[in-house]
Amino acid sequence: MSHPLEGITVVSLEQAVAAPFATRQLADLGARVIKVERRGAGDFARGYDHAVHGESSYFVWLNRGKESIELDVKDPADRALLDAVLARADVFVQNLAPGAAERLGLGAAALRAARPELIHCSVSGYGPDGPYRTKKAYDLLVQCEAGLVMATGTPESPAKAGFSVADVATGMYAYSGILTALYERERTGQGATLSVAMLDALGEWMSQPAYFSHYGGKPARRTGAKHPSIAPYGPYRTGDGTVFLGVQNNREWDALCRNVLGRPELVGDSRFRTNVDRVAHEGELAEVIEAVFAGLTADRAIELLDGAGIANATLRTPAEFAEHPQLAARNRWRAVETPGGPVQALLPPVEVDGREALMGPVPALGEHNATLRAEFGHGRVVR
Repeated sequence: MSHPLEGITVVSLEQAVAAPFATRQLADLGARVIKVERRGAGDFARGYDHAVHGESSYFVWLNRGKESIELDVKDPADRALLDAVLARADVFVQNLAPGAAERLGLGAAALRAARPELIHCSVSGYGPDGPYRTKKAYDLLVQCEAGLVMATGTPESPAKAGFSVADVATGMYAYSGILTALYERERTGQGATLSVAMLDALGEWMSQPAYFSHYGGKPARRTGAKHPSIAPYGPYRTGDGTVFLGVQNNREWDALCRNVLGRPELVGDSRFRTNVDRVAHEGELAEVIEAVFAGLTADRAIELLDGAGIANATLRTPAEFAEHPQLAARNRWRAVETPGGPVQALLPPVEVDGREALMGPVPALGEHNATLRAEFGHGRVVR
């Protein structure tokens, strides 16, 4: 089976989440991704935890299908090896500390002066200029700067997102930017200089609450698991558990009242006539819904909601997601090898008819030291 990015070589000086997430997508599409790691220590995400057969859950998630080589880029011999690898690269990705790539002669200006066809992608916290350009950035800190923490949680307590959302947003924009540059290079022969800032990426995803609060003149509402500006949309208690439901328009509100709650008179109730009304009276609305749901099991409530065409969901833990019946029915899991043993990994979200993502093994630190040194003509043993 052929893969779309076969023949493309990506070299990445990467750490943590954002850049590795971008390059893993490229590896899944068939690109050769050579991951440069610090001698003896490697990507510091390797040490975040030891939950997956002794390996880090972050590293296993982000680094399948890559080749790992340990280099000290300040060592002359190792730098010569890196230069030899870069001479054959199509894409170079880096998320070193601000200014480090330029000081090492690995900035876009230096590398693309020698090879204009190279696609150079830099991932940073706050971008290449401005007063925050040299400021270190990690996921939670960017969530704070982008307003996400103040828009999440309860009225009493702000909260972070439950996963590395700033990193993931940044990685996805780096990935799509690299694909765009590869497409453009096919037509022009020219590479590109790309810069992706975490604040910009998460800021794009935060645009709706920013618009709502900036132009509406009100601070973002923190409403726990309920939606701050749509109602009913969130968790509601039943006789034996909690069911999540979402009503997006007045047609669905009518169906909920008539076919689930058995309260058709609520359709014309002035407190609930429009979404704006329902949000303003969400506390009263919740009481009405939960008064009916108290006499139902969660399964029965879901059955009624499904029958009425009302969107709903079961509250699952991350571990329960791994056993989700819909994913099992669609055969969405594949075995991926790691240094500690095989794991089940979810297929990438985009399905291409007749083709499946490559999903190669997760490398041990320096697993490809010898083969890469032999290939690129620098056979010195790593100290």
